[in-house]
Amino acid sequence: MRGVNVGRRILVVGGGAREHALLWKLNQSVRTSGLWCAPGNAGTDSLATTVAIEPTDVDGIVRCVDHHQIDLVVIGPEAALAAGVTDRLHAVGVNVFGPTRAASRIETSKVWAKEIMSAAGVPTARSLTVTDLSNGIEALSEFAVPVVIKADGLAAGKGVVVANSRDEARMVLTAFLEDGVLGSAGRTVLVEECLSGQEVSVLALCDGTTILPLPAACDYKRARDGDRGPNTGGMGAYAPAPVMDAAMLAMVRSTILEPTARALSDRGVPLRGILYAGLMLTAEGPKTLEFNARFGDPEAQVVLPLIQSDLVDLLEAVATGTLADLAPSALDTGATVGVVLASRGYPGPFPSDLPIKGLDHVPEDVLVFHAGTKRDARGRIVTAGGRVLTVVGRGPDFATAQGRAYAGARRITFRGRHLRRDIAERETGSAATAGDRGASN
Repeated sequence: MRGVNVGRRILVVGGGAREHALLWKLNQSVRTSGLWCAPGNAGTDSLATTVAIEPTDVDGIVRCVDHHQIDLVVIGPEAALAAGVTDRLHAVGVNVFGPTRAASRIETSKVWAKEIMSAAGVPTARSLTVTDLSNGIEALSEFAVPVVIKADGLAAGKGVVVANSRDEARMVLTAFLEDGVLGSAGRTVLVEECLSGQEVSVLALCDGTTILPLPAACDYKRARDGDRGPNTGGMGAYAPAPVMDAAMLAMVRSTILEPTARALSDRGVPLRGILYAGLMLTAEGPKTLEFNARFGDPEAQVVLPLIQSDLVDLLEAVATGTLADLAPSALDTGATVGVVLASRGYPGPFPSDLPIKGLDHVPEDVLVFHAGTKRDARGRIVTAGGRVLTVVGRGPDFATAQGRAYAGARRITFRGRHLRRDIAERETGSAATAGDRGASN
């Protein structure tokens, strides 16, 4: 590794709005001497050299790192972690922000994550693990409805179902365990009690030992206003979550984040990257719904703009196990609201190659992070995914940030554009105007 005062050549792995936000923040660092992104999108090409390598192409990423003399690799999507990108890069002496395949099981195996939580004494929902339909139906008798059915493995957002009746729960168990609709991801299933309260996401930097929590965020997973419709990868988010005050965050750190990090280290798989706790704030206190091992999307898009510290310093300290040596992270005192613009039909089938208009007319105080975008043969930016853009407003309070986010969203159009109008409504008491609803041309 080159000296601490030498600029870093950094590769960001992934092609979504999360990765665009990471590049945007890394580009602000005086320690960045070059940025690359694999595979990137139509927005990242203004910040980084894009390389046509998929996040799970381990050999391709290793060759790219060698060819461009990359100093630090920052991994965005969980699929790259599960593919073992970090492991291969460690084998050739490259610093990586992102855990090994073994440590990332905290996200990729819900059953294993429950074992870690049990060993660490981390508060979580009561659950039973089942591997066949008869045991699954028997397990249902141990829980009231609604009851949660969770596939063990990664299932592209389709592996968690809140069943509102026992008949629905049996149908889901049958689909997972007998019909094999999720393949190997659904061969083992958790039957879990359904917790009630407010959901909040706490993302923390973790170098295997030291934990540094970032501003907590609240995201919106359902496709339509009022938390209706199917689950998605996320339709918006805001930060910092007011419900996660300093006392609550200290409790989460001491009872959830630090014990989990210790348990992983005790098993010989220290996590160096993001330890993301999806929490339910119940009447009994915070309980863990799930862990992720990477920045969330859209959470990253609203959390990263609140970090005032040099992101290269933070990510490199995590990768090298020296987070404790850094000064406390400086954070913005304002608020951020992010609104996802999605394609018509998402999270189901959706059209592509639709021209996007208005990107050049967004106010300067609004950030636009690209996700499902590309350039067509004529050089136009067109749609290329279900979630197309995240529009982020910043301000001294949530009302200002929300207003700026939706003002920016109104400037951007493509056929069939869809967005939720109620992002941050619980903090501001108001939704976006009717003109922001549904599709626009």
